[in-house]
Amino acid sequence: MNQPAEPHITYTFAPGVSRLDKGRYAGLPIVEFGMEFDRKPGNRFPPADAAAWRLSCAGWRADIPDEAALFARFAETVDLTRVKAIIIGEWAQDSSDGPYEFTRLLVEHAPRLTALRSLFIGAVTYEFSEISWIVQDDLTPLLRAFPRLERLEVRGGERLGLDPLRHERLRILRVECGGLPGRVARAVAESDLPALEYLELWLGSGDYGWSGTAADLAGILSGERLPALRHLGIKNSEIQDEIAAAVASAPIVPRLETLDLSMGSLSDAGAEALLSGQPLTHLRRLNLRHHYLSEPMAERVRDAFAGTGVEVDLSDRQTADDGDWRFVEVGE
Repeated sequence: MNQPAEPHITYTFAPGVSRLDKGRYAGLPIVEFGMEFDRKPGNRFPPADAAAWRLSCAGWRADIPDEAALFARFAETVDLTRVKAIIIGEWAQDSSDGPYEFTRLLVEHAPRLTALRSLFIGAVTYEFSEISWIVQDDLTPLLRAFPRLERLEVRGGERLGLDPLRHERLRILRVECGGLPGRVARAVAESDLPALEYLELWLGSGDYGWSGTAADLAGILSGERLPALRHLGIKNSEIQDEIAAAVASAPIVPRLETLDLSMGSLSDAGAEALLSGQPLTHLRRLNLRHHYLSEPMAERVRDAFAGTGVEVDLSDRQTADDGDWRFVEVGE
């Protein structure tokens, strides 16, 4: 895993690994805000701007309040005007419900959350919900309520919504899911995001919610609305060969530093498209990890980039099953 120091956004991530897994988010230590934390001897909350605050209500724990009570306590205890990063974890109801109350409360308190720059919605545990069953919400009100937000990350695709919009400050946009609704992919492609440097979309499979086509990404691949983009990840996709073919001639590619087509169903056909398309030797890193390339094709890819300085990841080679089925890495 290659993670240069923030805020220079050229890092890539191992499958299923978010920036939360080492106890830090947006360069800040994660602090779990709970009703009991400050009542334990020796526990003291850090300054509001010195932590990434994780808010969660696990439905099976009677000692954790609902979202409104938790957020009210948070607003009373922590100076909201100085909070830089918030992580929304489990919500109070069971996994069939989404983070609607949390998102409503964030929008309601936006006038006080003037320093908020980083937001992760749906950082739930596997025990609470598998990724394909994480219910999400419409992201549009959040982006409109926080025009200074620089980083938005989401886990889960069911009921996820987004309208095309313009956001002047957003630098990082990531969506982790087992199946991205096609309408969301199209909304991202139709949005004007002049500051966006890092875009990562997990498309997933049709069995778990992917309902788009490679054509839905045309607005992204043209680069017209993304003048600052330097990292593009279109990954965990069952149509990775089609994506590779589209990327091979995409106008945005010459501006990229890193390209991530990992976690999907890439086969020899997709690799051939990449090799016969526009040059990729300007890249710092090309991530094709978790692929279905034959060994001769993998060797061709290695040879094509030998001596160019491009770091190529061809690890985790998969083998199609007897029916030639190729699976994405993260589905259910």
